[in-house]
Amino acid sequence: MVTGGGRGVGAGVCREVARLGANVVVADIDDAKAIAVADEITAAGNRAEARACDVADWHAAAALIAGCVDRHGRIDGLVNAAGLMRMGTLVEMTEGLFDAMFTVNVAGTAYCAHHAAIAMSAQGSGAIVNFVSGSQMGIPEMGAYGASKGAVASFTYTWALELAGAGVRVNAVSPMGMTRMVDVATTYHDERSLPHHVNVMPDPSANAGTISFLLSDRAKDITGQIVRVEGNLLSLIVHPAIAAPVLDRPEWDFESVADAFDRDLRARLLPVGVSSLEVRPAAGGTNMWHAEDAPTKR
Repeated sequence: MVTGGGRGVGAGVCREVARLGANVVVADIDDAKAIAVADEITAAGNRAEARACDVADWHAAAALIAGCVDRHGRIDGLVNAAGLMRMGTLVEMTEGLFDAMFTVNVAGTAYCAHHAAIAMSAQGSGAIVNFVSGSQMGIPEMGAYGASKGAVASFTYTWALELAGAGVRVNAVSPMGMTRMVDVATTYHDERSLPHHVNVMPDPSANAGTISFLLSDRAKDITGQIVRVEGNLLSLIVHPAIAAPVLDRPEWDFESVADAFDRDLRARLLPVGVSSLEVRPAAGGTNMWHAEDAPTKR
């Protein structure tokens, strides 16, 4: 099941998982787009069907998953590709701008995942792949969109823990591609004579291999992770974590906190925005950030 499968990254995933042998349900709010992708897949000799669905509707999401289970007897994978992006600074933000993105990106992802997780838990297996964004690290004019994707990242970590015992894996991708969202950003920047953040974007299909892998048995030991795809670049996005070492004292009053920042914490402040940090194996096989490693701004 691929929501938002009628275009962009979602359509690319539908084509690739069908090529790899899956029965694909192409779900999209635009029925004509979903049908076109499904017809293209079946014309190539693979298996697909189209379903119209507004993922932000709880009952529609439930019917979408139930329909898949009724027809095929199970649901092995869910890709939450459906999403909405609007641009705007904190000062420019309107109630409608905020609500629209959170309804589709956050609630829509949760609704589909909820119903899929029930079915997957009952069958003892399944994989969910959510969509996040580098904007959750901080990109100007994309605060509301980034916040919605940050919520999905938090869902990913939590659901992976909750569903581990049921045999259900939950991961996410941070994809990049020339989609309608790029058009939204370009129009916003052009109207305000602002520089563009990104000038060259890969074809949306460049993300399909990574998402297909996360759905597959080859990734059976991978859960709770976010994989970033930037054209030729493949990387992991680290989880929010408590930076070690942790300072300890009986009481933290104003003076002691200020002193702690002057002596230690100020030197360990992390950059704001899309950045890269190096992680190295520590004793015991765990991965730890090393404070002496200077972050690289990207």
